[in-house]
Amino acid sequence: MRPQLLNPLFAEATYLKGVGPKVARLLARLVRNDRSGTGDVRTIDLLWHLPTGVVDRRLRPKVAEAPEGAIVTLELFIGDHTPPPKGHPRLPYRVLAYDDSGFITLTFFHARRDYLMEKLPPGERRFVSGRFEYYDGEPQMVHPDHIVSAEDLETMSLVEPVYPLTAGLAPRTLRNAIRAALASCPTLPEWQDPAWRERQGWESFNAAIDRVHAPETAADLEPQSPARSRLAYDELLANQLALALMRRHMRRKAGRAVAGTGSLQSRIREALPFSLTGSQEQAVREILADMAQPQRMLRLLQGDVGSGKTVVALLAMAAAVEAGHQAAMMAPTELLARQHLATILPLAEQAGLRVSMLTGRERGPARRQVLDDLAAGETDIVVGTHALFQDDVVFADLALAVVDEQHRFGVHERLALQAKSAAGADLLVTTATPIPRTLALTLYGDMEVSRITEKPVGRQPIDTRVLPLERLGEVVSRLRSALDGGARCYWVCPLVSESDALDISDAEQRYAALEQVFPGRIGLVHGRMKGAEKDRVMARFQAGELAILVATTVIEVGVDVPEATIMVIEHAERFGLAQLHQLRGRVGRGAAKSSCLLLYQSPLGDLARARLDIMRQTDDGFRIAEEDLKLRGSGELLGTRQSGEPQFRVADLAIHGTLLEAARDDAALILARDERLESDRGAALRVLLYLFERDEAVRLIGAG
Repeated sequence: MRPQLLNPLFAEATYLKGVGPKVARLLARLVRNDRSGTGDVRTIDLLWHLPTGVVDRRLRPKVAEAPEGAIVTLELFIGDHTPPPKGHPRLPYRVLAYDDSGFITLTFFHARRDYLMEKLPPGERRFVSGRFEYYDGEPQMVHPDHIVSAEDLETMSLVEPVYPLTAGLAPRTLRNAIRAALASCPTLPEWQDPAWRERQGWESFNAAIDRVHAPETAADLEPQSPARSRLAYDELLANQLALALMRRHMRRKAGRAVAGTGSLQSRIREALPFSLTGSQEQAVREILADMAQPQRMLRLLQGDVGSGKTVVALLAMAAAVEAGHQAAMMAPTELLARQHLATILPLAEQAGLRVSMLTGRERGPARRQVLDDLAAGETDIVVGTHALFQDDVVFADLALAVVDEQHRFGVHERLALQAKSAAGADLLVTTATPIPRTLALTLYGDMEVSRITEKPVGRQPIDTRVLPLERLGEVVSRLRSALDGGARCYWVCPLVSESDALDISDAEQRYAALEQVFPGRIGLVHGRMKGAEKDRVMARFQAGELAILVATTVIEVGVDVPEATIMVIEHAERFGLAQLHQLRGRVGRGAAKSSCLLLYQSPLGDLARARLDIMRQTDDGFRIAEEDLKLRGSGELLGTRQSGEPQFRVADLAIHGTLLEAARDDAALILARDERLESDRGAALRVLLYLFERDEAVRLIGAG
């Protein structure tokens, strides 16, 4: 159970002064991304809503010396009030004020006279803070942010944090709610190693959270500032400690040694038209060694586009079958699952492996037959989608689960597939999306990692060009001569159909336009089409009946047509780096030279220009992934916000990578010394895990 110490932080924010139901709904929209505004906002959600700027009110000039456009605090004597004439409520209410250097007009719209007479009584001295401007050559301040008497000057914050807001929520209301949240924060125990904390020059957690909400300068808002670094490390340590506990727990679960004889693997190797690369061989050795251990395997296989991960996975599945068991391969889409089947089936048949397919499309007697064969042990390997972990899918003896493109699934889905084995299935996760080391440590820190870093022998480099959309006609003309020479082309668009919100071409429009130029030679594939319809179009493209396949990003992974040598990506500036790299990887899969044209809409922003420049410079997926992390930050990469993977409230992996490495080492050392977190520091670390909502990890300590 969560320690009572943390109860004030996890209480509803409506317990805070000034936070009623209406404000709570606005806060839910802001800090919990709850667009309906119906979710509960907790005190801790306000603590993690960090400022993005500061307003400095320390400049105290005379009226005549105040710089235009600056935020200033003026010491003024109040003069005459001039309300708008009756019947003209839209005209401003003006208050004349002055110091010994000159006059200034304080301007208010939709103001109440009684309120302003009370705040700005004529003849009295007031301190007024806001943006200093000129109107018709005369100094003015519109709607001052603060108006206080000399006695109350100490209550005015001279340096104020600026927070992201949502419509209807006033800055002052949010600041007051956050101040109330800070006041309710209990003093938490120190969970950091004293020597490490002293070396970094960091304050306590409580001092750090107070400081990030009370920045003195813009430098205090930098991610590398001491207070933010301290909080980022706390978050990363909670993440790494939770992953280490999960990894230890999974390895302690009942498993079994699965050691193949090599007979089926040899037949598969003989059927291959190529030899495995050195890094493929290394990956196979690492996977088979893991499977032969009595503990469950948890391994991530990373490989760039077209690096041959499916063959490595097939050899691992063959080893499971050699040992008398079954294997399953789960892909996130039916298109990708069928592509894997197309790769696996010819090799499996030559080796005598019995392979079946299970997706949402298999129904009735066909589905029943697949399920019966699986349960009876008549199927060695099954390839499928989410359909594999439905309740009525029963395996005779599942020993290896391969999950492809793991980031498109939640962790629970991969565990659901593993749970189909009573004896404990080994898990191999594969991804064609190169992942920066720092991100891999946070997403897959509970796994061992194998990397395929080489391209298969004979792969040609892809000639990548970046062109403005104004040259579209030229591209189509060149395409005509290429198609006449037998080439095949992918043409990718960002949308399925026309959008009112975005002035960009869509797949259906582009299909219609190209069909007029190349009648009868164009196909269209997008995510709204039914599976069978997509398959028909893809089959015609693979057979050469169609020369151009117009598509959305549905072809991003898994589509393998070696004869396709041209990739055109329209509005490339709207795609992320990893996505552009994945799409480019659909060509260059055969012996012929391939090209990729990135068409962009002018003018290009700095971020889009940087992305396209990197695509032109390199085809190394791992370098591209690192650059993507630097450009976009970890939250956007891999769609982690949508996939249920952890997103960080304070830490930024593009900036705090070295802290992540330290947190990983710290977590390993902690568990080596204090496996059940029973020491004084261990007890504090339990608080840390609950603070960052890694409750499941604490339960795993007890499960031991």
